[in-house]
Amino acid sequence: MIPYLKMDDFGRPLKESQIKRMEENVALAQEVMRGIDAEALRIKGVGIPIEKVHQRGDMTVWERIEYLADPGTFCPLHTIFDPDHEESGSTGVVDGLARINGRWCMLIGFNNKWMAGAWIAGQPENNLRATDIAKIMNLPLVWLVNCSGVKLPEQEKMYANRRGQGTCFYRHAELEKLGIPVLAGIYGTNPAGGGYQGISPTILLAHKNCNIAVGGGGIVGGMSPKGYFDEESAEELITATRHFKSVPPGSVKIHYDETGFFRAVFDEETQVLDALKDYMTGLPAYDPRFFRLAVPAEPKYSPSELPYLISMNPKAGYDFDNVLARLVDNSQHLEFRPGYGPEIYTGLVMIDGFLMAVIGNRQGLLPNYPEYTNEYIGVGGKLYRQGLIKMNEFVTQCGRDRLPIIWFQDTSGIDVGDTAEKAELLGLGQSLIYSVEQTNVPMMLIVLRKGTAAAHYVMGGPTANNNNAFTLGTPSTEINVMHGETAAAASYSRRLVKEKDAGNSLKPVIEKMNEMVQHYRDTSRPVYCAKTGMVDEVVRFEDMRRYMVAFSNGVYQNPRSICPRHQMMLPRLIQSQIVKGLDRPGKEE
Repeated sequence: MIPYLKMDDFGRPLKESQIKRMEENVALAQEVMRGIDAEALRIKGVGIPIEKVHQRGDMTVWERIEYLADPGTFCPLHTIFDPDHEESGSTGVVDGLARINGRWCMLIGFNNKWMAGAWIAGQPENNLRATDIAKIMNLPLVWLVNCSGVKLPEQEKMYANRRGQGTCFYRHAELEKLGIPVLAGIYGTNPAGGGYQGISPTILLAHKNCNIAVGGGGIVGGMSPKGYFDEESAEELITATRHFKSVPPGSVKIHYDETGFFRAVFDEETQVLDALKDYMTGLPAYDPRFFRLAVPAEPKYSPSELPYLISMNPKAGYDFDNVLARLVDNSQHLEFRPGYGPEIYTGLVMIDGFLMAVIGNRQGLLPNYPEYTNEYIGVGGKLYRQGLIKMNEFVTQCGRDRLPIIWFQDTSGIDVGDTAEKAELLGLGQSLIYSVEQTNVPMMLIVLRKGTAAAHYVMGGPTANNNNAFTLGTPSTEINVMHGETAAAASYSRRLVKEKDAGNSLKPVIEKMNEMVQHYRDTSRPVYCAKTGMVDEVVRFEDMRRYMVAFSNGVYQNPRSICPRHQMMLPRLIQSQIVKGLDRPGKEE
């Protein structure tokens, strides 16, 4: 490694006493993930049995993905996503990051077990999120198309509006304009909306029994000029349906022999997938050695130890540096301004040999801090003036050096009150959003525990960040505008005073307060966050590194811009600060 990138060891081994003390914590984390796993398994079981799919000569979407992706590389996203409460409890698609024949991509397929892969509620949002990831990470988009069209009784839930299902038309055109290829393997009958993903990709590879068409038999036969149906029109519809059932429009004969839309046609399902693999090898991708700055290495401390470090109790502290040491190569890092803004960690690490930036919340009490007041002492997880300034500086330098950023959130919010306002925290928070936006480097976020109030936005949150590719939750994730008890106190404190002064019982108000506390808990926990899309996936603590590796490989596969390693400033700035001893806790330069 070049001298100014020589990194420091950090992290400590677990003690036996700590392992014993955290056994209950590990059990709580496992219980949360069992609930997530059970819901994922339920979704896979929805629809027709797998045996029936096989009897038709088809593979399920999960089997297609398993065959297509390089073993052990598929990192699922949106597994239990269901923002519109569809009757299946899902969006009808399966997606995630995957490596195919050595090339990383964003992979997405229709669940052909449920309504033959129909458009259903929540699917447009899911698809748009998946294509966002391809756009931000500059990755090929690979579709496994098997879509029977819109679920007609609920067309209003997915057809029109700015984020409706038709967005794939402009998004595919946008990706192609950016030089990002869109590949599609096409199976089954894909009429009307099902054809959207079957015509807009760059390359279409078809199974012999597939079709894509503007409309299916039911649509063509249902075009009645009367505006209503009677026995005569019903007979006409029966005739049309029989014809189009036996000869569906847009078959291989049309789109391979006549229009030439299909690049190739294959007799076997697996041959379509093999062709996708073959095309993937021809897509733009640097050899990893072009950007790797070190030989890939596992952390010195195992990620399996993370459940013994991160408390499920949101009020309990832990050592963030010790957590990070179990996620990065060789458990080594270069920390940026370690003594300044002590509530925030900023530094450089290696992930699978690639240089990455990391930003995260530190926990615990911060004596003699923040520097702008002696009315109270700082606590980790909250953002203060120095921390916001440090993040602004670090993010800006990451943009300059073209370094992707991984955020770790465990924040209770930004410091509040007149003292905080005088310290310009409002403006510094917005400055951080500006800094994030102007970098134009890919980012991923892990909500390690708490994601609260505006701090959730400014620390890489998807709400205020065009560069956020995806967000992960963990068993201890909790996302809300404030803690439930705080919200209940803010909502009912005056009511308590009023009832007390009137001599009335406080019990009814207290019941309302506890109902609100429970509501906040129910709507901020991991399952709810994954269902509604506050996070793109909930993963086990020990699986976080796997997603970090996929992200790192993906963003360095074919980056839009490059800063040569010998021209980077951040490592030199860090080394300069170490030599000169510039950072002093509680002092602002």
